[in-house]
Amino acid sequence: MFTIIPETHIDFMGRRRLFFAFSILVTLIGIASFILHGGFRMGIDFAGGRLIEYQFNQSVSIDELRRAADSAGFPQAEIQPAKGRNVAIFRISDVALAEQRGGERTISEKLRGALQEARPGLEVELLREESVGAKVGKEIRGQAFWAILLSLGLLLIYIAFRFDFRFGVGAVIAVFHDVVMTLTLFSLLDREITMPIVAALLTLAGYSINDTIVVYDRIREQVVRLRREPYESVLNISMNQTLSRTLLTGLSSLFASASLLFFGGEVIRDFALAMTFGIVVGTYSSIFIASALVLEMRRAAEARAATAA
Repeated sequence: MFTIIPETHIDFMGRRRLFFAFSILVTLIGIASFILHGGFRMGIDFAGGRLIEYQFNQSVSIDELRRAADSAGFPQAEIQPAKGRNVAIFRISDVALAEQRGGERTISEKLRGALQEARPGLEVELLREESVGAKVGKEIRGQAFWAILLSLGLLLIYIAFRFDFRFGVGAVIAVFHDVVMTLTLFSLLDREITMPIVAALLTLAGYSINDTIVVYDRIREQVVRLRREPYESVLNISMNQTLSRTLLTGLSSLFASASLLFFGGEVIRDFALAMTFGIVVGTYSSIFIASALVLEMRRAAEARAATAA
């Protein structure tokens, strides 16, 4: 089999507490960011409202965009200019839409007119316009939550049936770890959580579990072959044997997702960011978290058995 690194003898299990500490630290940072931002920044899909994206033929400052929104009657609109590009996204809540007279059909025209009035000669091209009601957004948010929860539950059942319950718990915690890490990144960057991001998270769950199953399968083989070896040594041997394969899979997937991130355009950028970062943390958790959790649970079970005896 083709390898990118020679045979290794890394003591993964001996360093497991260090990796646990790192993951816990990142999780705490994510919780702090979540609290400071007042929760995740929900996209129109979940929060309800209208999203309008324009492209201009010249640079427009955020102050000009803000004055245009005020002039059009949307002083509470969120405005996100794209860095290095003459593009701006306006997000208008359901409350502001309800207060606006003339109906939703005139909103994009009102904003366009206000922008062109503020700067004569400005060409304004409508790139995207989306609208979701608050009730629908709430329903979608609930469905997205249950979709992620159901996927984790099914993964637990599958791994527990194929290997062992401890393996199932370790795999599900590792996948949950990947989801939390990715959400932490989006919270730190103050990026929106939208339906494509939920799709990316579910995709990452499948990717991460596939990597983890490969490691678990090798552990199951080596437990039979090396039954006289300590369990910790069996885990280390198995992980070193699958390390090259795991890195090859991660790098090939990373190149594809990174290409989408850098060359895929603004519309797909957040999805590609979630995929790219998720592949990195998914590879990390498959190597450093999933099997280490199995060892911790096995030792805890042995300690309980020894105490009971």
